[in-house]
Amino acid sequence: MKLVKSLLLGSAAGLIAVGGAQAADLPVKAKAVEYVKICSLYGAGFYYIPGTDTCIKLSGYARADAVLGGANDYGFNNSQATANGGSNNRLTNYYYTRARMDLNVDTRTATEYGVVRTYADMIFSYDTGNITGSSPATFAAGGATLGLYHAFIQFAGFTMGRTVSIFDAPWQSYNAGGPDTVPGGSNHVTGVNQFAYTADFGQGITGSLALESPDTQSNGQGNLWNVNGFAASGSVSATTGLPTITSATAAAAAALIQGQYGVNAWGGTRSPDIVGALRVDQAWGLGQISVAAHDLHPGYYGTTEPTGHPSDKWGWAVQGALSIKNIPTGAGDSINLNAVYTDGMSRENFQVLFPQQFAMFSGSGVGAYQSIGFAGIADGVFGAGGSIETVKTWGVRGGYTHNWNPYWSSGLYGGYAQLSYTSNAKALICGNFTAAFGTATATCNPDFAFGVIGVNTNWTPVKNLAFTADLSWTRLDQKYSGTITAPATAIWAKPGAVYELKDQNSLTLLLRANRTF
Repeated sequence: MKLVKSLLLGSAAGLIAVGGAQAADLPVKAKAVEYVKICSLYGAGFYYIPGTDTCIKLSGYARADAVLGGANDYGFNNSQATANGGSNNRLTNYYYTRARMDLNVDTRTATEYGVVRTYADMIFSYDTGNITGSSPATFAAGGATLGLYHAFIQFAGFTMGRTVSIFDAPWQSYNAGGPDTVPGGSNHVTGVNQFAYTADFGQGITGSLALESPDTQSNGQGNLWNVNGFAASGSVSATTGLPTITSATAAAAAALIQGQYGVNAWGGTRSPDIVGALRVDQAWGLGQISVAAHDLHPGYYGTTEPTGHPSDKWGWAVQGALSIKNIPTGAGDSINLNAVYTDGMSRENFQVLFPQQFAMFSGSGVGAYQSIGFAGIADGVFGAGGSIETVKTWGVRGGYTHNWNPYWSSGLYGGYAQLSYTSNAKALICGNFTAAFGTATATCNPDFAFGVIGVNTNWTPVKNLAFTADLSWTRLDQKYSGTITAPATAIWAKPGAVYELKDQNSLTLLLRANRTF
């Protein structure tokens, strides 16, 4: 019996060993592949990131631009004073080109506290360069650039990071298309760092409050001019400790005709911009009122601490925006309107893509060598021992878009704005102007107005592929008059000569191909 039992147990053990050996020879079964699944919670284009409950959407566009005429009107290098867009001589490019790729990354995750969203918008561009100066010429401001327009987190009504200002209308400064230099309202399309909260009151009514960093705007803060900053030799008065004023020097005169009325005298940041907006967004259209406050925090009167400084002053701005949709002229047609007033916050009118000082040249009918128009935009002005004189502006802007059929549409747009310095600020600026150019043949007034009108046509032969032709006319209505004897200016290759102070015009044509994905 013991022998039989031993044989049975041995046979069973052998069978188990053989079965284990055979099982070891079989291939291991692979895990199921996690295919990318469509996420329908947040609209078209979202997919689940494999292995997570987070949805992601990749989008953007590829674009090719060609600009003929006043190319700076479309943000190419963005300063007629330095990029030669306004010199109108052999250094001026007759056309500019740009190739651009835009990539947007949008993620959303549903949580017990609501949706957590992250968003980033990255811009890759290659622009035509410019020529400044002559013999030898200097190439400037071209080549590849990288921009980060948006990078933010949204959670429970809060927005934290970089995006457009809540002061802006949804269309920024593109009421019906057009260039980057249409005045009459704000435009932070390139983003501003902020911490914001938006409350939804229902029926399309929302209210927002934000703290925004003015030093992160595309071209920095607006000018805060210390008019005592013209010191060609860099010498300092032993009595006052202030820079020696030598406005009659060629260097200071050349700065004035570029619209630079002093040296920028910002101190470090002390307070963010405080911005609020109330919006109604319904089927008929949109209405918005936005307000902003801006701390003007200056540095010193001179080059060192003992020279003292002006006290801070708060600037402010208010803007109204109105959009009327589906008007009787056709399905999808719309009218977008803005109006703005600023006091010490000029960039909410002459927005961040607008050059903050510039000059334009053309012919003259009074026997001068040529004519020149120049303008300088600032939030404030101060002189030795004085307080900040805030700069005031107002502007309006509008656009009408008409859809001829599903493939063709056109836009008509325009903008107009005025800038005014206080009487004390004018006295400070014109003191330097008089020292440089005299008053026998010229009248000094740094106030100005700027206007743009334009029309465009868009052809969309297939979905998400558009071809655009946009023609715009701009006018600088400057308030200087008479003639001045200006020094030679190397960056424009302009000679020292008599120039007529005159209003200036420019005409610009944009040709664009844009593929959205």
